[in-house]
Amino acid sequence: MSEAHAQQPGKAESGVSDDALLVLFTNGDARAAAALTERLGPRAFGVAMRVLGNRAAAEDITQEAMMRLWRMAPDWQPGQAKVSTWLYRVVMNLCIDLKRRQRGGHVDLDAIPDPPDPGRSAPEQLQDTARHDALQQALMLLPERQRQAVVLRHIEDLTNPEISGIMEISVEAVESLTARGKRALAKILANRRDELGYSDV
Repeated sequence: MSEAHAQQPGKAESGVSDDALLVLFTNGDARAAAALTERLGPRAFGVAMRVLGNRAAAEDITQEAMMRLWRMAPDWQPGQAKVSTWLYRVVMNLCIDLKRRQRGGHVDLDAIPDPPDPGRSAPEQLQDTARHDALQQALMLLPERQRQAVVLRHIEDLTNPEISGIMEISVEAVESLTARGKRALAKILANRRDELGYSDV
């Protein structure tokens, strides 16, 4: 039983920093890689999904970003930056590159929503799905830089200085982008407040 417990990724490593896990991975610890993937992979995917609105593309970008993280690991200097911030920057750059290649092409807005929570009632599940879809469609209507800033600030809960480092713009520019993006989202969703069950949008 203790052996099975030891092989569970993320158990012993749950209190270990991203920096330390990256160093452990560089030294050949496969469990560290599994723990870091479990910790950062879903967040990287969430950002890519919100920015692109396309599940398949978001999965590809997440995979590529994680591969770049592993390739960069031997050169990582702990303390110089947060691993998650570095990864977010890579994800954003990959998203921007993909959008440039697709410029003028078709962008799929019909991304498959996350599976609903089975513990919630059918009406609640439908409303959650409607909210998810409405937010995603509204995000896709924002200018690209506003969308990126809003996703990082209001969905990923990053600080303005962190977003400044990821997007390589000033903190003031981040504040401006997020404020304008939030106002635009509220305007886009205003006529759907009752339908989506929002009382404070």
